[in-house]
Amino acid sequence: MQELQKNLFCDCAMNEKNPKWENALTRLAPLSHKPFDIRSEFDRDNNRILHCSAYRRLKHKTQVFFATNNDHVCTRIEHVNHVASISKTISTALGLNVSLAEAIALGHDLGHSPFGHHGERIIEKIMDEHGFDKKFWHEKNSLRFIDLIETLPNYSGYKENLNLTYAVRDGIVCHCGEVNENYLKPRDEFIDLRLIEKGKYMPYTYEGCVVKISDKIAYLGRDIQDAYNYKFFDKEDLLTLKQLAQEVMKKKIKFKDVNTSSLIHEFIVNLCMNSTPEKGLTFSKEHYEMMNKIKKFNYQKIYSNPRFTPFMKYAKLVINDIFDFLLEYYDGFNTLHKLSKYSKFYPTATNDFSDWLIKYSNIDEKTHRIRKYRNVLIYDIENISDYKQAIIDYISGMSDNYAIKIYKELTEF
Repeated sequence: MQELQKNLFCDCAMNEKNPKWENALTRLAPLSHKPFDIRSEFDRDNNRILHCSAYRRLKHKTQVFFATNNDHVCTRIEHVNHVASISKTISTALGLNVSLAEAIALGHDLGHSPFGHHGERIIEKIMDEHGFDKKFWHEKNSLRFIDLIETLPNYSGYKENLNLTYAVRDGIVCHCGEVNENYLKPRDEFIDLRLIEKGKYMPYTYEGCVVKISDKIAYLGRDIQDAYNYKFFDKEDLLTLKQLAQEVMKKKIKFKDVNTSSLIHEFIVNLCMNSTPEKGLTFSKEHYEMMNKIKKFNYQKIYSNPRFTPFMKYAKLVINDIFDFLLEYYDGFNTLHKLSKYSKFYPTATNDFSDWLIKYSNIDEKTHRIRKYRNVLIYDIENISDYKQAIIDYISGMSDNYAIKIYKELTEF
């Protein structure tokens, strides 16, 4: 039996010996340090992600199955933690920087929309209809959130942007798990991450590549488990799944053994046994083909299932109505006054969005200073395109529960 050789990638790890080290540690602005801080720079990023609001909202964001009242269905935060766990296991075995991989994994979906990938498509359509010159994709939106939206109080109580390292920001914007290559290697170019186009670049670090493949490993098995619990499969589907799993595991198994843990373990071990610095991160040919077969099965039997149709219609109604409602109140520097006139009817929608504008636009810089905001101002309230972008950012950061709360406020009397 093939033996697992540990630490094969230790010379590729992101540490002081890596020629990319200084670039990897670059931040958009200086970050103050506490005396005797024992954390590494990537550990600090890890903590900053864990403490930000966008991370907490992930617990009420759809992964695949819309289930605001079901504690046992995978939500976005569980997925993120699965990816972190898998990334840490792989990085430990290969000798990579575990802290960096964990930080990328925990932050990789911070900008994901409510209602899962369907919500992402709805927002993209709104942006297209309103003449935006860019597309909405959650990897780039996650970079936008960590660079411009999310804040934490500094040691004086002033709220500043997260200001994460280049290596973590890069791994987040390049994390897309929808990869069809079976040989992942990091790129060499140190580029402006704001210029990255979807699917065009590999991550800058091997740790980023680990998260990229861990994202795919994580969702394949977990989605099957939820779909099975929701009775998405008939007997023929279950037989197909069993046969696929038996091909991967090279042994006869019972269907109960086709679960998240067994599939994740199988793919992790295979990846670690077949990867080398010369080849890059790679599965065996058989496991790679099997992963694509499972992915195809999931798309056919889960993601395209007509049982999602009512949910998709509902999500479209919620997101579109919130966008249209807030757009009606635009009146340049008079927008806050216009919103306040209707706060007794729609208190959550008008007050919270007013707070959003105060924090991120030039609409009321005095209140901005009083509230101890030191984040970057990203909207010019005199520009209606910026106002539309503010609505998009506000909606894309919502949890499912919060979006539904706003929608109910708009529709109930």
